[in-house]
Amino acid sequence: MLTSSPFSPLGRVISVRGSQARVGLLPSPGLTPAHIRATVGQFFGIRAGAIIIVAIITEVSCEHMDTVDDYIAVASVDLLGEISAGTAGRFQRGVTVYPTIGDAVEVLTNQELRTVYAPPSGKDQIYVGALQQDPSVQAYVDIEEMLNKHFAVLGSTGVGKSSSVSLLLNEILRARPNLRVFLLDVHNEYGRCFGERALVLNPRNLKLPFWLFNFEEIVDVFFGGRPGDPDEVEVLSEVLPIARAVYTQYQGERHGLKRTEPRVAGFTVDTPVPYRLVDLIALIDERMGKLENRSSRIVYHKLISRIETVKNDARYAFMFENANVGGDTMADVISHLFRMPANGKPMTIMQLAGFPADVVDSVVSVLCRMAFDFGLWSDGASPMVFICEEAHRYASADRSIGFGPTRKAVSRIAKEGRKYGVFLGLVTQRPAELDATILSQCNTLFAMRLANDRDQALLRSAVSDAAANLLSFVPSLGTREVLAFGEGVALPTRLRFKEVPPHQLPRSEATTATSPSMHGGFDIQFVSSVLERWRGSTTHRDAPNDPHVSDRFADKLGDHPLQRTVDSPMLAPSLGLDPDRFSLLKKPLR
Repeated sequence: MLTSSPFSPLGRVISVRGSQARVGLLPSPGLTPAHIRATVGQFFGIRAGAIIIVAIITEVSCEHMDTVDDYIAVASVDLLGEISAGTAGRFQRGVTVYPTIGDAVEVLTNQELRTVYAPPSGKDQIYVGALQQDPSVQAYVDIEEMLNKHFAVLGSTGVGKSSSVSLLLNEILRARPNLRVFLLDVHNEYGRCFGERALVLNPRNLKLPFWLFNFEEIVDVFFGGRPGDPDEVEVLSEVLPIARAVYTQYQGERHGLKRTEPRVAGFTVDTPVPYRLVDLIALIDERMGKLENRSSRIVYHKLISRIETVKNDARYAFMFENANVGGDTMADVISHLFRMPANGKPMTIMQLAGFPADVVDSVVSVLCRMAFDFGLWSDGASPMVFICEEAHRYASADRSIGFGPTRKAVSRIAKEGRKYGVFLGLVTQRPAELDATILSQCNTLFAMRLANDRDQALLRSAVSDAAANLLSFVPSLGTREVLAFGEGVALPTRLRFKEVPPHQLPRSEATTATSPSMHGGFDIQFVSSVLERWRGSTTHRDAPNDPHVSDRFADKLGDHPLQRTVDSPMLAPSLGLDPDRFSLLKKPLR
């Protein structure tokens, strides 16, 4: 039951304009100091007949007062919603009854605040913290609204952004234990936050076959994140569909099916059908052999060299292991990545820090694209939340940087994912560098402290709520304090996230323990094992013992004028390689 304030009115309405009003504040000896302290961010209740209109102060001033002298100050307020009368007072967003001049204004009581923020019955709510204005009032988030319409967590480094993400995801998993969650962990700090509920993947235990990469993504891999050479890319685009068809034909023959012509199989460069690198290289070699002009063969030499170099690089083992064995493992890969069935681990944490820098964007692109496509072709049968940490790295506002397919994949989830049960959570410390179109699709925003002017301006443009004036708090928010806007919260609210248990706090796995007990615990064997892993990460698999160029590679060079100086870095540019890594040329083609 609603209770009215036992004090005299704090003020009265002196003007109304749209969703805003101005309130004249009255001096009153009957008010306690706590009620006299009317300041920015405090909630008011405007009595409009049987309705209490909920408003929030956005500005207080005593300058240029154009009202009678009875008022000691004037406050500007935003009208947010209203509490209905009756024994079971109910809050709803939006205003149906506007205040009139002279309506009494009071500070909302604790009971009225609880009415505003009480979780609606029949809806999934998670408890995330308490109001900054009144810590006794708990703050809840509506899971359905937050997930179905996407959400974003924004904040500078050191304000508690990562721990806030851990809090939100742990509460979501507690409320919906069967909901699948996929988290891109850029700094490898979430691995221990979710206990036995999460599968942690990294380059050491991930199997992501190269043939799952579409054409743009595999070109990005072969060319090390640089723009592909047009001639080589053209050759690759011609042979790649045929390589897919050759594999399908090979599998068909094994099962006694009728032989078909690979060139009329109907595959495109992006069809998610397996192919083998040995077939791809053989097709390139076949075309090269048909060329009469030997000088034009260099394009084919360079392309084969690129493919072999990447395939034999130990850092890419998660892609190219068993590259020539074959096998359509797409169902197994997707089931493992996206936890179907979950088997008690509905969450996947993809640790990206260990991947080669020039392939991270391609890997993220593949994961985003497969998550969306599976949701699309399954008609949203198995909902999933895709969390993108450091989102500005993969969906940059500057179209000239970053990897275009990754931005496109994230954008598809943001624009259409909710139709197919793929929901997006963005986490970033630089919202100004994030594609504004993607951010605008997030209808629930958790804004933590942001000191950069560009970030604040972008945030203002993304918030359409009536209380956008609250964003003036953003530069001064404390640690774990947040301004919550949008569909997932009852009102635009300044709240403080609750404490996260120590075992759920994100910590980088690279952090070194500094306790005395850890000192002196490492010996020469430990250092040697580290060096072995270190050297192995930059050593080619199956590297030859012969320090010279293999006979087969020499044959491939044909009459190239520099074939006799292959040990010199002079040859590297002609083969599209970094001169500092010319020793890779000593690797024989297989």
